[in-house]
Amino acid sequence: MADQVKSNAPAEEDEELYITLEFEDGTELEAEIMGTFDLDGKEYIALLPDDGSDDVYIYGYKEVGDDEFELIDIEDDDEFERAAAEFDKIMDEEE
Repeated sequence: MADQVKSNAPAEEDEELYITLEFEDGTELEAEIMGTFDLDGKEYIALLPDDGSDDVYIYGYKEVGDDEFELIDIEDDDEFERAAAEFDKIMDEEE
C-alpha cells in the first residue's frame, strides 16, 4: 500500500509522531503513529490517517536503522484479522 515513509518526528517526547505515507499512485497522506505492538513474533504499527475518517491503518513494522523503519503490507487476510483484533484488544485495555 505505502511505498515509502517519511518521519516527521518531533523534538519533544510528549508530542504526537506523524509520518507521511506515499502510495503507488503518487498521493501522500499524513498519519499519526498510534503505536507499535507485537503479535506471534512479528511487529506491527497502527497509524491514524489525517483524513477526517475513523480508519486505522495497520502494517507490519520493521526497524531498519536509527530512527528509520519500513512498513510492510499485510497480504494475508488471516494475519491482518489477527493483527486488527490484537490492536482492538490493546485499545480496549487502555480505556
